[in-house]
Amino acid sequence: MTNDWLATHRTLTRWAALLLPVVVGAVLGLFRGSLDPSTAAMVLVLPVVAASATGDRVAGVLAALTAAGSFDFFLTEPYYSLSIHRQADLELAVALVVVGLAVTEIALWGRRQQAVAQRREGYISGLTHLLDLPPDTTEQARSVAIGSAITTVLGADRCTWDPGHPRWNDAVVDADGKVMSGGRRLPVERVGLPTDGYAAVVVRRGDEVLGHFRVTASTHVVRPTAEQLRVAVLLADRMAVGGRAGTSRT
Repeated sequence: MTNDWLATHRTLTRWAALLLPVVVGAVLGLFRGSLDPSTAAMVLVLPVVAASATGDRVAGVLAALTAAGSFDFFLTEPYYSLSIHRQADLELAVALVVVGLAVTEIALWGRRQQAVAQRREGYISGLTHLLDLPPDTTEQARSVAIGSAITTVLGADRCTWDPGHPRWNDAVVDADGKVMSGGRRLPVERVGLPTDGYAAVVVRRGDEVLGHFRVTASTHVVRPTAEQLRVAVLLADRMAVGGRAGTSRT
């Protein structure tokens, strides 16, 4: 919920990232006579950390630059000026910018890792749910459950079961997570799944094609990773468990 709010109010977040270091610097300026400059610089890192935690690189960079400007303006001589006459103060201001930018990148990296972990947890949950399907589950119920899981994993519009071979113009997802179209690999991580056609996840038992899941992504561009596509293949293979999954046709 917090992430959604920040994404929706991105402009407000950036304004806060711009203004908060100014406020902190102004407050620190009231105590500059008894405050060590290095201590003040460390305090000014805090609003940069707060801005970086939003996951918005622009907000983090704005906070880092504004923190350095506030340090210069309120805490270095001549006060209330953007001039720096002492080398030590200049070094602290530069260090504040560098540390702020580094904190921003580390925070963004952490968010990316968290997102990857959440996706993997979702994949595992989906697989676990399907593994719990009883062997006597009907073909229709199994196909609906698997199709729903593949839709979620890939972020597609829908996914339906077709007990036959893919059409000649369908893009086909192979076991390694590669998408082939017209005999060539389709770089879906860059261009996305076809929006004017279908992607087929084929289900085989040995050399026999039992059918395929038709993935539709027509309303928005879907750029699944190779990991997501491999999970989709594993999910589709669950159709081959139990009885005959469908009647093959050419």
